[in-house]
Amino acid sequence: MEDQQNFGQRKMYQGQWTCSECGAAITELPFEPDGDRPIYCRDCHRKRRKDTGRRF
Repeated sequence: MEDQQNFGQRKMYQGQWTCSECGAAITELPFEPDGDRPIYCRDCHRKRRKDTGRRF
């Protein structure tokens, strides 16, 4: 089972970004980046989340 809850459709933002960890291209995000914080590709985000545990 996927580790996600279904809260309905989430607005996706299109653009050209680079993963702060591995340098992979990112073309779609579920939030609009503010430029102050790092962004991660799906693989790096999952790895970081697994390594640090859930935020809540």
